[in-house]
Amino acid sequence: MSTLFLSDMKFLDMKMANIALLLCFLILAASWPSNVYATKDKVGIYQLKKGDISVNLTNWGASIISLVLPDKHGKLADVVLGYDSIKDYTNDTAYIGAVVGRVANRIGGAQFKLNGTLYKLVANEGKNILHGGKIGFSDVVWKVKRYNNKGPAPYIVFTYHSFDGEQGFPGDLLVTVSYTLIGDDQLSIKFKAKALNKPTPVNLAQHTYWNIGGHNSGDILSNEIQIFGSHITLVDSNLIPTGEIASVKRTPYDFLKPDVIGRKINKLPHGYDINYVLDGVSGHKLKPASVVYDNKSGRALKLWTNAPGVQFYTSNGLNYVKGKGGFVYKPHAALCLETQGFPDAVNHPNFPSTIVSPGKPYSHQMLFEFSTKAPFA
Repeated sequence: MSTLFLSDMKFLDMKMANIALLLCFLILAASWPSNVYATKDKVGIYQLKKGDISVNLTNWGASIISLVLPDKHGKLADVVLGYDSIKDYTNDTAYIGAVVGRVANRIGGAQFKLNGTLYKLVANEGKNILHGGKIGFSDVVWKVKRYNNKGPAPYIVFTYHSFDGEQGFPGDLLVTVSYTLIGDDQLSIKFKAKALNKPTPVNLAQHTYWNIGGHNSGDILSNEIQIFGSHITLVDSNLIPTGEIASVKRTPYDFLKPDVIGRKINKLPHGYDINYVLDGVSGHKLKPASVVYDNKSGRALKLWTNAPGVQFYTSNGLNYVKGKGGFVYKPHAALCLETQGFPDAVNHPNFPSTIVSPGKPYSHQMLFEFSTKAPFA
């Protein structure tokens, strides 16, 4: 009797979650602003589903708009922040769920020199540039190159052709982002880029806001986190790297051992927004970047990457943003784990280079694993 009851309850949870998502999609589609259709490519919503995990994406910014997972009791919840209205996505200034580029994070002074030429970029954060400029990759319509929601590994592939001079960056760039569900509990994200005619900086990142307790469950300050980076790239008051790489030991940034996020956050002016230098060699092989655990729901997130860094951000800038279902997102409502090259690398020769040249393509991978097993026991 009890086994049948739990199974029925799980089925009802899944059914209700799917109905809620369907309603959300209808609202999203109905609210899509007419100006988007001025482009050749239409905007759509695409689902990847396997077992108890479902991911919904849009080709506006190649964005993740929902990710539904069971908790330790089998109850489903959406664990990423987002909106009910597509108009809100087009007006979003927090890069919620989007792929950011051509260069993620910040470039000081919105300029850099490459092969003797000074390139002046489109500043969008004071005198600096953040996440690609005023109209970065998060604010364009991507093409859907391939989409298959059947079989053992459902996937979708988005592409975007960034033109020479876009936001001030040199050269034409062909960018590809693929999302794939692997096994029973993994989401793979792969970024690729080819410089078609000129060397150019490339640093792509995925900017999903995670709250694995549920997007409407409150703040993430009680989450435990481990970050596999023993150093950070120090920044000035404008969050521009100084060029110095410093140890995290005996600082509030030390998460080499699992710790509660909120325990040391008050020692920082606003919260966490810093690039960690990940331990291990960057390249083709994946290495651990971070583990997050929410004790109440029992959900855990593990992240691997081949990138040299990860930006840990505790959504300090969310200022009472109206999100899904009318829920209001406040500061620290979620966390971002943006694997990346180092910010402002174009202006710091001691940082790993982010320059991509014709014949030498860019490749960056993230692998998320979700579970309901306590990772730190």
